[in-house]
Amino acid sequence: MLSEYFQSADRIRAIRSSPAGELIEHFAAALFKSGYAKVTGANHIRAAEHFVRWATRRGISVSTLDDETLSRFGRHLDRCHCGRYAGATRREVLGGARLFLRYSQGVVEPAILERQTPPADPPLLQEFREWMRGQRGTCDLTLDNYSIPIRSLIRSCGEDPRRLDARGLGQFVLGHSGGSRWTATRCTTALRMFLRFLIAEGRCRAGLLGAIPVMAHWRLAQLPRYLPPADVELIINSCNAASRRGKRDRAILLLLARLGLRAGDIVRMRLRDFDWKGAWIHVTGKGRRQTRLPLSREVGEAVVEYLQHGRPLTSTDVLFLRSRAPFRGLGGHPAVSVIVASAMRRAGIARPARGAAHLLRHSIASSMLRHGASLQDISALLRHRSVETTAIYAKVDVLGLRQIAQPWPEAQS
Repeated sequence: MLSEYFQSADRIRAIRSSPAGELIEHFAAALFKSGYAKVTGANHIRAAEHFVRWATRRGISVSTLDDETLSRFGRHLDRCHCGRYAGATRREVLGGARLFLRYSQGVVEPAILERQTPPADPPLLQEFREWMRGQRGTCDLTLDNYSIPIRSLIRSCGEDPRRLDARGLGQFVLGHSGGSRWTATRCTTALRMFLRFLIAEGRCRAGLLGAIPVMAHWRLAQLPRYLPPADVELIINSCNAASRRGKRDRAILLLLARLGLRAGDIVRMRLRDFDWKGAWIHVTGKGRRQTRLPLSREVGEAVVEYLQHGRPLTSTDVLFLRSRAPFRGLGGHPAVSVIVASAMRRAGIARPARGAAHLLRHSIASSMLRHGASLQDISALLRHRSVETTAIYAKVDVLGLRQIAQPWPEAQS
Protein backbone atom coordinates (compact mmCIF):
# COMPACT_ATOMS: atom_id res chain seq x y z
CA MET A 1 0.00 0.00 0.00
CA LEU A 2 3.01 2.30 -0.28
CA SER A 3 1.62 3.50 -3.60
CA GLU A 4 -1.33 5.03 -1.73
CA TYR A 5 1.02 7.43 0.04
CA PHE A 6 3.90 7.91 -2.44
CA GLN A 7 3.72 8.48 -6.20
CA SER A 8 7.42 8.10 -7.01
CA ALA A 9 8.40 4.54 -7.98
CA ASP A 10 11.99 5.26 -6.91
CA ARG A 11 10.78 6.34 -3.48
CA ILE A 12 8.74 3.17 -3.06
CA ARG A 13 11.69 0.99 -4.12
CA ALA A 14 13.94 2.80 -1.64
CA ILE A 15 11.56 2.02 1.22
CA ARG A 16 11.19 -1.62 0.21
CA SER A 17 14.97 -2.06 0.01
CA SER A 18 15.55 -0.59 3.48
CA PRO A 19 16.43 -2.92 6.43
CA ALA A 20 12.78 -3.13 7.52
CA GLY A 21 11.20 -2.57 4.12
CA GLU A 22 8.72 -5.43 4.32
CA LEU A 23 7.59 -4.46 7.82
CA ILE A 24 7.19 -0.80 6.80
CA GLU A 25 5.10 -1.86 3.80
CA HIS A 26 2.81 -3.87 6.09
CA PHE A 27 2.68 -0.85 8.38
CA ALA A 28 1.59 1.31 5.42
CA ALA A 29 -1.15 -1.20 4.56
CA ALA A 30 -2.42 -1.05 8.15
CA LEU A 31 -2.46 2.76 8.03
CA PHE A 32 -4.45 2.71 4.79
CA LYS A 33 -6.91 0.17 6.20
CA SER A 34 -7.46 2.39 9.23
CA GLY A 35 -8.33 5.32 6.96
CA TYR A 36 -5.33 7.59 7.50
CA ALA A 37 -5.18 10.58 5.18
CA LYS A 38 -2.42 10.67 2.58
CA VAL A 39 -0.34 13.35 4.28
CA THR A 40 -0.67 11.85 7.78
CA GLY A 41 0.08 8.32 6.62
CA ALA A 42 3.10 9.45 4.60
CA ASN A 43 4.49 11.29 7.63
CA HIS A 44 4.10 8.17 9.80
CA ILE A 45 5.88 6.06 7.18
CA ARG A 46 8.73 8.58 6.92
CA ALA A 47 9.04 8.59 10.70
CA ALA A 48 9.21 4.76 10.76
CA GLU A 49 11.82 4.77 8.01
CA HIS A 50 13.86 7.39 9.87
CA PHE A 51 13.61 5.43 13.14
CA VAL A 52 14.81 2.23 11.47
CA ARG A 53 17.67 3.99 9.65
CA TRP A 54 18.87 5.62 12.89
CA ALA A 55 18.71 2.28 14.77
CA THR A 56 20.53 0.40 12.00
CA ARG A 57 23.40 2.87 12.00
CA ARG A 58 23.89 2.15 15.69
CA GLY A 59 23.84 -1.61 15.23
CA ILE A 60 20.37 -2.03 16.72
CA SER A 61 18.29 -4.76 15.10
CA VAL A 62 14.70 -3.99 14.17
CA SER A 63 13.56 -7.04 16.13
CA THR A 64 15.05 -5.58 19.33
CA LEU A 65 13.45 -2.14 19.15
CA ASP A 66 11.83 -1.21 22.46
CA ASP A 67 10.75 1.79 24.53
CA GLU A 68 14.31 2.48 25.65
CA THR A 69 15.41 2.64 22.01
CA LEU A 70 12.53 4.99 21.29
CA SER A 71 13.65 7.25 24.15
CA ARG A 72 17.16 7.34 22.70
CA PHE A 73 15.70 8.19 19.31
CA GLY A 74 13.80 11.06 20.92
CA ARG A 75 17.02 12.44 22.39
CA HIS A 76 18.60 12.09 18.95
CA LEU A 77 15.84 14.27 17.49
CA ASP A 78 16.68 16.97 20.03
CA ARG A 79 20.26 17.22 18.79
CA CYS A 80 19.86 17.18 15.00
CA HIS A 81 17.85 18.68 12.17
CA CYS A 82 15.78 15.54 11.75
CA GLY A 83 13.20 16.94 14.13
CA ARG A 84 11.79 18.76 11.10
CA TYR A 85 12.14 15.78 8.81
CA ALA A 86 10.09 16.33 5.63
CA GLY A 87 8.28 19.25 7.23
CA ALA A 88 7.14 17.30 10.31
CA THR A 89 7.82 18.49 13.84
CA ARG A 90 9.81 16.53 16.40
CA ARG A 91 6.60 15.52 18.15
CA GLU A 92 5.08 14.22 14.91
CA VAL A 93 8.20 12.23 14.02
CA LEU A 94 8.38 10.72 17.49
CA GLY A 95 4.67 9.93 17.39
CA GLY A 96 5.02 8.14 14.06
CA ALA A 97 8.01 6.18 15.36
CA ARG A 98 6.06 5.19 18.48
CA LEU A 99 3.14 4.03 16.34
CA PHE A 100 5.49 1.94 14.18
CA LEU A 101 7.15 0.46 17.27
CA ARG A 102 3.83 -0.65 18.77
CA TYR A 103 2.83 -2.12 15.42
CA SER A 104 6.11 -4.02 15.10
CA GLN A 105 5.81 -5.37 18.63
CA GLY A 106 2.25 -6.61 18.47
CA VAL A 107 1.27 -6.40 14.80
CA VAL A 108 -2.04 -4.74 15.69
CA GLU A 109 -4.04 -2.06 13.98
CA PRO A 110 -2.82 1.56 14.32
CA ALA A 111 -6.39 2.55 15.15
CA ILE A 112 -6.02 0.56 18.36
CA LEU A 113 -2.50 1.73 19.04
CA GLU A 114 -3.35 5.41 19.10
CA ARG A 115 -5.61 4.90 22.09
CA GLN A 116 -3.56 6.15 24.99
CA THR A 117 -3.42 3.34 27.53
CA PRO A 118 -4.02 4.95 30.92
CA PRO A 119 -1.81 3.94 33.82
CA ALA A 120 -3.18 1.15 35.98
CA ASP A 121 -5.36 2.31 38.85
CA PRO A 122 -4.29 1.54 42.42
CA PRO A 123 -5.62 -1.84 43.60
CA LEU A 124 -7.92 -0.17 46.13
CA LEU A 125 -9.50 1.97 43.42
CA GLN A 126 -9.91 -1.07 41.17
CA GLU A 127 -11.73 -2.90 43.99
CA PHE A 128 -13.98 0.12 44.50
CA ARG A 129 -14.90 0.22 40.80
CA GLU A 130 -15.72 -3.50 40.76
CA TRP A 131 -17.81 -3.13 43.91
CA MET A 132 -19.76 -0.22 42.42
CA ARG A 133 -20.45 -2.17 39.23
CA GLY A 134 -21.60 -5.24 41.10
CA GLN A 135 -23.54 -3.63 43.94
CA ARG A 136 -24.97 -0.51 42.30
CA GLY A 137 -24.66 -1.11 38.55
CA THR A 138 -22.73 2.14 38.10
CA CYS A 139 -21.64 2.88 34.54
CA ASP A 140 -18.00 3.44 33.59
CA LEU A 141 -18.49 7.14 32.80
CA THR A 142 -19.70 7.83 36.35
CA LEU A 143 -16.88 5.73 37.78
CA ASP A 144 -14.36 7.69 35.74
CA ASN A 145 -15.64 10.91 37.31
CA TYR A 146 -15.53 9.36 40.78
CA SER A 147 -12.00 8.07 40.21
CA ILE A 148 -10.46 11.54 39.74
CA PRO A 149 -10.69 12.67 43.41
CA ILE A 150 -10.38 9.13 44.81
CA ARG A 151 -7.13 8.59 42.91
CA SER A 152 -5.78 11.82 44.43
CA LEU A 153 -6.90 10.75 47.91
CA ILE A 154 -5.12 7.39 47.61
CA ARG A 155 -2.01 9.10 46.26
CA SER A 156 -1.89 11.47 49.26
CA CYS A 157 -3.02 9.08 52.02
CA GLY A 158 -1.77 5.73 50.75
CA GLU A 159 -3.44 2.38 50.15
CA ASP A 160 -4.24 1.72 53.82
CA PRO A 161 -7.80 2.98 54.60
CA ARG A 162 -7.02 2.83 58.31
CA ARG A 163 -4.94 5.97 57.88
CA LEU A 164 -8.02 8.01 56.97
CA ASP A 165 -9.32 10.39 59.63
CA ALA A 166 -11.99 13.09 59.82
CA ARG A 167 -9.61 16.02 59.80
CA GLY A 168 -7.63 14.73 56.84
CA LEU A 169 -10.77 14.10 54.80
CA GLY A 170 -12.07 17.61 55.46
CA GLN A 171 -8.76 19.19 54.49
CA PHE A 172 -8.61 17.06 51.35
CA VAL A 173 -12.04 18.26 50.19
CA LEU A 174 -11.13 21.89 50.79
CA GLY A 175 -7.82 21.54 48.99
CA HIS A 176 -9.23 19.55 46.09
CA SER A 177 -12.20 21.80 45.33
CA GLY A 178 -10.09 24.76 44.23
CA GLY A 179 -12.92 27.19 44.97
CA SER A 180 -15.29 25.59 42.45
CA ARG A 181 -18.67 24.45 43.78
CA TRP A 182 -19.01 21.94 40.94
CA THR A 183 -15.60 20.39 41.65
CA ALA A 184 -16.29 20.33 45.38
CA THR A 185 -19.67 18.62 44.84
CA ARG A 186 -18.10 15.99 42.59
CA CYS A 187 -15.37 15.41 45.18
CA THR A 188 -17.73 15.02 48.14
CA THR A 189 -20.06 12.70 46.20
CA ALA A 190 -17.17 10.49 45.12
CA LEU A 191 -15.69 10.33 48.61
CA ARG A 192 -19.02 9.40 50.18
CA MET A 193 -19.39 6.49 47.76
CA PHE A 194 -15.80 5.46 48.41
CA LEU A 195 -16.30 5.51 52.19
CA ARG A 196 -19.51 3.50 51.85
CA PHE A 197 -17.51 0.88 49.99
CA LEU A 198 -14.80 0.85 52.69
CA ILE A 199 -17.38 0.66 55.49
CA ALA A 200 -19.28 -2.17 53.79
CA GLU A 201 -16.01 -4.07 53.46
CA GLY A 202 -15.12 -3.40 57.10
CA ARG A 203 -11.97 -1.49 56.20
CA CYS A 204 -12.67 1.81 57.97
CA ARG A 205 -14.85 3.28 60.73
CA ALA A 206 -18.50 4.00 59.92
CA GLY A 207 -18.29 7.40 61.63
CA LEU A 208 -15.98 8.76 58.96
CA LEU A 209 -18.91 9.18 56.58
CA GLY A 210 -20.03 12.19 58.60
CA ALA A 211 -16.65 13.83 58.15
CA ILE A 212 -17.36 14.66 54.49
CA PRO A 213 -18.63 18.27 54.43
CA VAL A 214 -21.98 19.05 52.85
CA MET A 215 -21.89 21.65 50.10
CA ALA A 216 -24.65 24.25 50.27
CA HIS A 217 -27.00 23.93 47.32
CA TRP A 218 -30.46 25.33 46.85
CA ARG A 219 -32.67 23.58 44.33
CA LEU A 220 -33.98 25.68 41.44
CA ALA A 221 -31.77 28.58 42.54
CA GLN A 222 -30.43 29.28 39.06
CA LEU A 223 -32.09 30.19 35.82
CA PRO A 224 -31.50 27.76 32.95
CA ARG A 225 -29.50 29.40 30.15
CA TYR A 226 -31.00 28.94 26.71
CA LEU A 227 -30.85 30.26 23.15
CA PRO A 228 -33.67 31.81 21.09
CA PRO A 229 -35.09 29.54 18.35
CA ALA A 230 -33.58 31.74 15.63
CA ASP A 231 -30.09 31.27 17.08
CA VAL A 232 -30.59 27.50 17.29
CA GLU A 233 -31.43 27.43 13.58
CA LEU A 234 -28.33 29.49 12.76
CA ILE A 235 -26.20 26.99 14.66
CA ILE A 236 -27.69 24.02 12.80
CA ASN A 237 -27.34 25.71 9.41
CA SER A 238 -23.70 26.63 10.07
CA CYS A 239 -22.61 23.08 9.20
CA ASN A 240 -21.07 22.49 5.80
CA ALA A 241 -23.51 20.01 4.27
CA ALA A 242 -21.00 19.10 1.55
CA SER A 243 -18.32 17.76 3.90
CA ARG A 244 -18.22 14.53 5.87
CA ARG A 245 -17.69 16.36 9.14
CA GLY A 246 -20.51 18.78 8.35
CA LYS A 247 -22.95 15.92 7.77
CA ARG A 248 -21.97 14.37 11.10
CA ASP A 249 -22.18 17.64 13.02
CA ARG A 250 -25.57 18.52 11.54
CA ALA A 251 -27.03 15.15 12.57
CA ILE A 252 -25.66 15.59 16.10
CA LEU A 253 -26.99 19.14 16.39
CA LEU A 254 -30.45 18.09 15.25
CA LEU A 255 -30.57 15.26 17.77
CA LEU A 256 -29.62 17.69 20.53
CA ALA A 257 -31.88 20.53 19.41
CA ARG A 258 -35.00 18.59 18.35
CA LEU A 259 -35.03 15.72 20.87
CA GLY A 260 -33.24 17.35 23.81
CA LEU A 261 -30.65 14.59 24.07
CA ARG A 262 -27.71 14.84 26.42
CA ALA A 263 -24.13 14.77 25.14
CA GLY A 264 -23.68 11.37 26.75
CA ASP A 265 -26.67 10.05 24.78
CA ILE A 266 -24.90 11.00 21.55
CA VAL A 267 -21.68 9.26 22.58
CA ARG A 268 -23.49 6.04 23.57
CA MET A 269 -25.68 5.90 20.45
CA ARG A 270 -25.31 2.77 18.29
CA LEU A 271 -26.48 1.84 14.80
CA ARG A 272 -28.95 -0.66 16.24
CA ASP A 273 -30.70 2.06 18.26
CA PHE A 274 -32.69 3.22 15.21
CA ASP A 275 -35.99 1.61 14.30
CA TRP A 276 -36.41 2.98 10.79
CA LYS A 277 -39.70 1.21 10.06
CA GLY A 278 -41.32 2.34 13.27
CA ALA A 279 -39.64 5.80 13.23
CA TRP A 280 -38.22 5.44 16.76
CA ILE A 281 -34.88 6.04 18.45
CA HIS A 282 -33.92 3.94 21.46
CA VAL A 283 -31.90 6.09 23.86
CA THR A 284 -29.88 4.82 26.81
CA GLY A 285 -29.82 7.66 29.32
CA LYS A 286 -28.64 8.15 32.87
CA GLY A 287 -28.61 5.04 35.01
CA ARG A 288 -28.83 2.95 31.81
CA ARG A 289 -32.51 3.79 31.52
CA GLN A 290 -33.94 2.75 28.15
CA THR A 291 -36.27 5.23 26.47
CA ARG A 292 -37.94 5.30 23.06
CA LEU A 293 -38.27 8.70 21.34
CA PRO A 294 -40.04 9.53 18.06
CA LEU A 295 -37.80 9.98 15.02
CA SER A 296 -38.85 13.01 12.98
CA ARG A 297 -38.30 13.18 9.24
CA GLU A 298 -35.79 16.04 9.56
CA VAL A 299 -33.63 14.20 12.08
CA GLY A 300 -33.95 10.89 10.25
CA GLU A 301 -32.88 12.38 6.91
CA ALA A 302 -29.84 14.01 8.54
CA VAL A 303 -28.75 10.72 10.12
CA VAL A 304 -29.27 8.82 6.85
CA GLU A 305 -27.23 11.43 4.96
CA TYR A 306 -24.40 10.96 7.43
CA LEU A 307 -24.60 7.17 7.25
CA GLN A 308 -24.61 7.08 3.46
CA HIS A 309 -22.17 9.87 2.61
CA GLY A 310 -20.33 10.95 5.77
CA ARG A 311 -19.61 8.02 8.06
CA PRO A 312 -16.28 6.24 7.42
CA LEU A 313 -16.27 2.53 6.63
CA THR A 314 -15.47 0.71 9.85
CA SER A 315 -16.50 -2.39 11.78
CA THR A 316 -17.62 -0.56 14.93
CA ASP A 317 -21.34 -0.12 15.58
CA VAL A 318 -20.87 3.27 17.25
CA LEU A 319 -22.98 5.76 15.28
CA PHE A 320 -20.92 8.94 15.45
CA LEU A 321 -17.20 8.60 14.76
CA ARG A 322 -14.19 10.86 14.76
CA SER A 323 -13.69 12.74 11.49
CA ARG A 324 -10.01 11.73 11.31
CA ALA A 325 -8.30 8.37 11.46
CA PRO A 326 -8.23 6.28 13.48
CA PHE A 327 -11.99 6.15 13.07
CA ARG A 328 -13.53 5.34 16.42
CA GLY A 329 -16.29 6.72 18.62
CA LEU A 330 -16.18 10.18 20.11
CA GLY A 331 -13.98 10.39 23.19
CA GLY A 332 -16.76 11.45 25.56
CA HIS A 333 -19.40 14.08 26.21
CA PRO A 334 -16.85 16.96 26.09
CA ALA A 335 -16.28 16.10 22.41
CA VAL A 336 -19.97 16.76 21.72
CA SER A 337 -19.78 20.12 23.48
CA VAL A 338 -16.75 20.99 21.32
CA ILE A 339 -18.82 20.27 18.20
CA VAL A 340 -21.64 22.53 19.43
CA ALA A 341 -19.23 25.28 20.52
CA SER A 342 -17.56 25.23 17.09
CA ALA A 343 -20.95 25.55 15.39
CA MET A 344 -21.81 28.50 17.64
CA ARG A 345 -18.58 30.26 16.68
CA ARG A 346 -19.31 29.71 12.98
CA ALA A 347 -22.79 31.15 13.47
CA GLY A 348 -21.42 34.15 15.39
CA ILE A 349 -23.40 33.35 18.54
CA ALA A 350 -21.89 33.97 21.96
CA ARG A 351 -22.20 31.13 24.43
CA PRO A 352 -24.15 32.34 27.50
CA ALA A 353 -22.97 29.51 29.78
CA ARG A 354 -20.61 26.55 30.02
CA GLY A 355 -21.73 23.22 28.60
CA ALA A 356 -22.55 24.06 25.00
CA ALA A 357 -24.37 20.80 24.29
CA HIS A 358 -26.71 21.28 27.26
CA LEU A 359 -27.67 24.74 25.99
CA LEU A 360 -29.61 23.12 23.16
CA ARG A 361 -31.39 20.86 25.65
CA HIS A 362 -32.39 23.89 27.72
CA SER A 363 -33.41 25.75 24.58
CA ILE A 364 -35.94 23.17 23.38
CA ALA A 365 -37.48 22.96 26.85
CA SER A 366 -37.83 26.73 27.07
CA SER A 367 -39.27 26.92 23.57
CA MET A 368 -41.83 24.21 24.33
CA LEU A 369 -42.92 26.04 27.47
CA ARG A 370 -43.42 29.32 25.58
CA HIS A 371 -45.56 27.49 23.03
CA GLY A 372 -47.90 26.17 25.71
CA ALA A 373 -46.47 22.74 26.49
CA SER A 374 -47.01 21.50 30.04
CA LEU A 375 -44.21 20.64 32.43
CA GLN A 376 -45.29 16.99 32.18
CA ASP A 377 -44.78 17.05 28.40
CA ILE A 378 -41.35 18.66 28.78
CA SER A 379 -40.42 16.19 31.50
CA ALA A 380 -41.32 13.27 29.22
CA LEU A 381 -39.16 14.61 26.38
CA LEU A 382 -36.18 15.37 28.62
CA ARG A 383 -36.60 12.01 30.40
CA HIS A 384 -36.59 13.48 33.88
CA ARG A 385 -37.40 11.00 36.62
CA SER A 386 -39.47 13.60 38.45
CA VAL A 387 -41.44 16.56 37.14
CA GLU A 388 -39.91 18.56 40.00
CA THR A 389 -36.64 18.55 38.05
CA THR A 390 -38.46 20.16 35.12
CA ALA A 391 -39.95 22.87 37.34
CA ILE A 392 -36.90 25.07 36.86
CA TYR A 393 -38.07 25.85 33.32
CA ALA A 394 -41.18 27.53 34.71
CA LYS A 395 -38.91 30.35 35.81
CA VAL A 396 -38.09 31.32 32.22
CA ASP A 397 -41.78 31.91 31.38
CA VAL A 398 -41.58 35.61 32.29
CA LEU A 399 -44.95 36.53 30.80
CA GLY A 400 -46.70 33.82 32.76
CA LEU A 401 -44.94 34.81 35.97
CA ARG A 402 -45.96 38.44 35.53
CA GLN A 403 -49.63 37.43 35.54
CA ILE A 404 -49.36 35.79 38.97
CA ALA A 405 -46.67 37.98 40.55
CA GLN A 406 -47.83 39.89 43.63
CA PRO A 407 -46.66 43.46 44.31
CA TRP A 408 -43.80 43.88 46.72
CA PRO A 409 -45.00 44.89 50.20
CA GLU A 410 -45.11 48.67 50.81
CA ALA A 411 -44.30 49.32 47.14
CA GLN A 412 -46.50 51.41 44.90
CA SER A 413 -48.13 49.61 42.00
